[in-house]
Amino acid sequence: MTPVETRALDRLAAARRLLVALDFDGTLSPLQNDPMRSRMLPAARTAVEALAGRPCTWVALVSGRSLKDLRLIAEHRDDSAVLLAGSHGAEFWTPAAGVIAPDDDPADIVLRDRLRAATEQATRHLPGVWIEPKTFGFGVHTRRASRSDAQAANDAADAIVATAAGHWRRRTGRDIVEYAFRDEGKDSAVAHLRQLVHADAVLFAGDDVTDEDALRSLGETDVGVHVGPVGTTAATVLMPGIDEFARFLASLAARRRDRACDESPA
Repeated sequence: MTPVETRALDRLAAARRLLVALDFDGTLSPLQNDPMRSRMLPAARTAVEALAGRPCTWVALVSGRSLKDLRLIAEHRDDSAVLLAGSHGAEFWTPAAGVIAPDDDPADIVLRDRLRAATEQATRHLPGVWIEPKTFGFGVHTRRASRSDAQAANDAADAIVATAAGHWRRRTGRDIVEYAFRDEGKDSAVAHLRQLVHADAVLFAGDDVTDEDALRSLGETDVGVHVGPVGTTAATVLMPGIDEFARFLASLAARRRDRACDESPA
């Protein structure tokens, strides 16, 4: 373990109330050509479950996936202690409240369905392109497409959305462009979860561009981790892959096992 990793573990292990907020795809689960086949690696699942059972430690999955799809790929049950933030923080699940979702204007839903259908029609001739339905918009997946077909799909979706919904938020990730009529990001998701559990320190980990909002929002008592190949990142700890990150989480769980804890917020 590197000195940077050791210092990060020391800081997180000493936190009075710790939130462990984790992206899913690419962070706990290998990226898949079929996104609905994503599942946590066994070592990652073991570490997540161990952390969720530690005193004054809360684990949350923070994903761009819709809450419904996140629960499916995470194999998340109603008796789980793991918190969920789906759709980049527009939807939540907690053990106490269950699903927490906004009441949206029906006109937004109608427009979402119309633009998604138009994008599906405009890209149906492009091999390897898949349009993912999302609660507040849709995503254009191009991992299995050629570079030229991926560009054509993204150009078509950009034109459709710009014409009818220029105010929608556009996000890019690894081989995906997402469009949404809500503006929440993973930074707001982490802020909400921090307040919910009264955490005085946060570990956030992710692998993609969409995770940088949350990484940039972290404070001095927090730790940001980037998993996988490194581009530009605000993370202070770099992990080469999911296996290494799972070991980091397992070490954190071990350090918090016997910790004395006052469950009441400060």
